Amino acid sequence: MATKTPLSTIAQAFEELSQYGTKDEGLPLDKFCDACSLVSVLFNSLGLAFKFAEMEYVAKVGNLVEASKRFATLENIVDADVGNGTVKKQRSPSRDLRRVRQGLDLVRALFEQFLSSKDYSLRNAASTAYAQVCAPYHTWAVRTAVSAGMHTLPSREQLLLKLNETDHSAKKKMRRYIKASRPLIDYIDKLYISRKISLDW
Repeated sequence: MATKTPLSTIAQAFEELSQYGTKDEGLPLDKFCDACSLVSVLFNSLGLAFKFAEMEYVAKVGNLVEASKRFATLENIVDADVGNGTVKKQRSPSRDLRRVRQGLDLVRALFEQFLSSKDYSLRNAASTAYAQVCAPYHTWAVRTAVSAGMHTLPSREQLLLKLNETDHSAKKKMRRYIKASRPLIDYIDKLYISRKISLDW
């Protein structure tokens, strides 16, 4: 039996979660939170450069865990906030969901950059992923802090060691996460778009 690693656990959780997106009853919020909570390990292994992402991500997932005591699905929280006019309000479940979705997309982009070339440094991969996914929504101060922190990222080899992976095994699991997370990210975006809520925030 293959050894369970953080990457294999994350890949499996999101593969299971992606199946809910095809069901009419909606995506269970508690299952979503369970899978998302596993991702914080990745941010932690990236060190100081992604500390901002880890702290925000963990806090938002925690807020959604609390929301899951009142709401059954992702659809329920967005509908409730639409009804209350609180979709973009600080600490609203819909805003927290938007930020968690951003965290999942950041990991997807990071993995894609990691896979693009064996010679591609983790710093380059992380910088490109951040510029694509998060930078457009962050203030100049946050972008500057992240840029400075990129110098503290572990090397590609150090990251693999932290995750208990080889280059080959990591790539297989990263591809599994990318494949499973893409439709999930699209699914979350459609929750907003279908309710005439823009994604520019």
